Amino acid sequence: MKKVVVLVLFVVATAVAFLAGTRYPRATAPAGRKALYYVDPMHPAYRSDKPGIAPDCGMQLEPVYEGDAPGGSGGGTTRPAGAVSISPDKQQLLGVRVGAVEKASTRHAARLFGRVVLDEKRVFVLNASLEGAIREVSAVTTWSRVKKGQWLASFFSADARAPLQAFLSALDVEAQNPRARAEADLRVAAGFTPSTGSQFAVERLKNAGFADLQIEEVGRKRQIPLLVKIYSPADGFVLARNVSPGQKFDKGAEWYRIANLDRVWILADVSADEAPYVRPGLRAQVSIPGQTRALSASVSEVLPQFDAATRTLKVRLEADNPGFALRPDMFVDVALPIELPAATTIPVDAMLDSGARKTVFVEHGDGTFEPRAIETGWRFGDRVEVVKGLSAGERIVFSGTFLVDSESRIKSAAAGVYGAAARDPVCGMDVDEAKAKAAGKVLEHQGKSYLFCSEPCREQFRASPERYLGRAEAPEHKHPL
Repeated sequence: MKKVVVLVLFVVATAVAFLAGTRYPRATAPAGRKALYYVDPMHPAYRSDKPGIAPDCGMQLEPVYEGDAPGGSGGGTTRPAGAVSISPDKQQLLGVRVGAVEKASTRHAARLFGRVVLDEKRVFVLNASLEGAIREVSAVTTWSRVKKGQWLASFFSADARAPLQAFLSALDVEAQNPRARAEADLRVAAGFTPSTGSQFAVERLKNAGFADLQIEEVGRKRQIPLLVKIYSPADGFVLARNVSPGQKFDKGAEWYRIANLDRVWILADVSADEAPYVRPGLRAQVSIPGQTRALSASVSEVLPQFDAATRTLKVRLEADNPGFALRPDMFVDVALPIELPAATTIPVDAMLDSGARKTVFVEHGDGTFEPRAIETGWRFGDRVEVVKGLSAGERIVFSGTFLVDSESRIKSAAAGVYGAAARDPVCGMDVDEAKAKAAGKVLEHQGKSYLFCSEPCREQFRASPERYLGRAEAPEHKHPL
């Protein structure tokens, strides 16, 4: 008994809904626009000349007005696949902002992370050329600042006597010649400078570890010193001190390591995308975190060194270091301006990047937006280069792209399209690319693939492709459910 009552109530409710739908259509035609036909909102392929209820789901049929139809005799143009119409009021509500695609040169300030290192050309290593022992040591320690020619230490080596004796003998030979003696006196008066004849002996002394200051002193005094003095070869800071009184050493032992910090290197990490635009000679601004002072630097070389962990290349910059503000191993920020050639660019926020596909929404007027796949190039800051898919002057959605995409997906889902959409050239319906390809509803024509919603559409296109290509309107075509 209960089942009969339920069945009767269901039949009555269905009849009431049908009568209400036929007598009171849900949508009314806007002023000045004519309803061309009515479609099932859950299956847009179904069309009816009259309003009513969809036979498959019981929903009200929705009217399609002139200008909105994908094809037909109403004079409307074929809308692109996945296109969505949004009224100006709704655009304002959603925060949709539209702008023109530009083609212009771009100046981008690359922000790099750098580390201060020593200039290898300004590092001096003092090594032992003879065996000996340290006798005297100055008060200089590690990281002490020294001047060029400053005495650091003295050592004794029995092997130093032979080159000293040879040097004095060469000077004595020159002194026996009156003319050579007169020239020697002039050299002494102007500061000692060895002649060509004694140059070989001088080089032997340098090779034994004698500095120019001590060689000059020996040449003036004509005396063999007991100890050989070690002098700083340049202004700088002591990086290493490996001497102590009484210490014995062998040939090649390192005494001191001194670095000049008047000019330093900066090694910065640059991404693989930015590296091709970094050229030697580019000027950069170097700043120390927490300080307002900025220093100038120039790119000297992009090193052939790749860091697998950070996926970056190394770029080397050179910078003057007034006041020694930049210290070795200090981390700094580098602002490197890069001038990019003229290119078609859009804001990054205007693009939807799913990884395999990049999409923008192109405006076609009357609040209609078409999703279009693009190919991109470089990406710097908030701009990205478009290499295919857009032309300068076209208007696209700059902000609110995700909301427009949501509207487009809702419309496509209602039409049974859940992936990338394509347009059936015969009936103008949106087609799910993946589904159409899986079902074999694909046809090649003149090197281009066309997708179809059904086999009848594909066969009509196969019979007469020129009828459907290059036309502004698609013909009226009804599909069975």
